[in-house]
Amino acid sequence: MKKRTLGRSGIEIAPLVFGGNVFGWTADQDRSFELLDRFLERGFSAIDTADVYSAWGDGLSGGESETVLGQWLTRSGRRDDVVLMTKVGMWDKQKGLSAANIETAVEGSLKRLQTDYVDVLFAHLDDQDVPLEETLTAFDRLVKAGKVRALGASNYSAERLREALKISEEQGLARYEVMQPEYNLHDRDGFESGLATLAQEQEIGAVVYFSLASGFLTGKYRSEDDLKGSARAEFLKGYFTDRGQRILQELLAVSDELSARPAQVALAWLLARPGVTAPIVSATKLVQLDEILGSVELTLPESAMDRLNNAGA
Repeated sequence: MKKRTLGRSGIEIAPLVFGGNVFGWTADQDRSFELLDRFLERGFSAIDTADVYSAWGDGLSGGESETVLGQWLTRSGRRDDVVLMTKVGMWDKQKGLSAANIETAVEGSLKRLQTDYVDVLFAHLDDQDVPLEETLTAFDRLVKAGKVRALGASNYSAERLREALKISEEQGLARYEVMQPEYNLHDRDGFESGLATLAQEQEIGAVVYFSLASGFLTGKYRSEDDLKGSARAEFLKGYFTDRGQRILQELLAVSDELSARPAQVALAWLLARPGVTAPIVSATKLVQLDEILGSVELTLPESAMDRLNNAGA
């Protein structure tokens, strides 16, 4: 499996990232451990989490994902085999990107993760109430202290990310090497309107989230009636439009023609898109995970890429 580099960081990963929002939420500890074991067995290494995961779940308050992941890292003894990513700044308990909050939040994450460093630390959400210089200086200190190997920006506009890169260059601070925007076959504008070009121009890795549109692009949900009882129902309601159905029908048709699963085709499309380093993917069952990981072996013909591109135009 050919690896891809995260920006100029020198950190290489197999081209799928496990999204850890399910750990301690829709996957209990035992299931999470099984999924993580399988992910590494298949030759993958990058795992993404955040301090806020999964505060939205019933009976949860945040920190659960990092806690489960930390327990697995300790049990498995495979910290050196993992490219560990986490995010700070969105959790209501520790919200924002002030220098003081970043320091406190990172110490909490490291404790829950049971490690003394993370490979990539993301600003989870752009905080326009704090000067970029303050945020970047705080992140730079963490890099110099060896607590963080590389920095990332999640949910930043192309304009703000470009501004942050300029400040880092002018002041000799560690720069954002990775971006984490929303991007999938259905939700394209945010990335394609500027971030994709910036990623290529500035050699920034792009690890994209909602790669399967919260499950819409798996083909499991064909109508709103299929959402009953789903933990992801609130995330999925907005996809059942005329455009959404057009995309889904083309995805299903291409999948049938290639004897592949819809999720595999949707991820293969992402892997072939300019500027994308790796999609973030999640699963709560081993059979789902195995299916998703198979996407790296699928190369879409140019005609299929064109059809999928046009369906979402």
